[in-house]
Amino acid sequence: MKTKTRIHLADDHQILIDGISTLLQTIPNFEVVGFSLNGTTIYDDVINNKSDILVLDINMPEKDGIEVIKEFSEKGFPCKVIILSSYDELKLIKEIMKLGASGYLTKKCAGENIVEAIEAVSRGEEYFCQSVREKIFNSFTKNNPKLNKSEPITNSILTGRELEIITLISLEYSGKEISEQLFISVNTVETHRKNIMKKLDAKNTISLVKYALKNNLIKQ
Repeated sequence: MKTKTRIHLADDHQILIDGISTLLQTIPNFEVVGFSLNGTTIYDDVINNKSDILVLDINMPEKDGIEVIKEFSEKGFPCKVIILSSYDELKLIKEIMKLGASGYLTKKCAGENIVEAIEAVSRGEEYFCQSVREKIFNSFTKNNPKLNKSEPITNSILTGRELEIITLISLEYSGKEISEQLFISVNTVETHRKNIMKKLDAKNTISLVKYALKNNLIKQ
């Protein structure tokens, strides 16, 4: 029998906690084991209720989300952390991810992405909602003259993240560079690369570059 993913919610609005909790409790392998309305007891709470994942708002009273994740970073992460915030400034996102968060969602996309985010983080992956992912990707590639900035293709068999990865590989960024700039692990980059090659029946990197050129992801 599969063990349920134990989730702790931290937000200063009870109505939001209730809404997310109601949604998550409909997922058979999820269990909401606690919640916090301020940041002061979160570290002890997630230890006491043996949480696997903390869904954390940044704008918390008494001790905000940044202070909480700094505490986690200093003491050792008792669980994985997904940030759920109204803020989407790139500087803040980068600071949070460098501190060790596993995912970042804006509240605008929470309803459609929170389940997917928890499932991904539970598998050991990093997760960003589309708007956050695009901000990070665009910041990384904005000065690369070979990047084609036209409208992205919509009929590809590849996912949005896979299109980003194949683009970066084709722009000759190393796995380590991609990992550091997109805030994902080297293993995640390699997993995406393998999935891309399998989907495209590609034999080598040259095949990936040809696909990127053909689909106007990069310029010649």
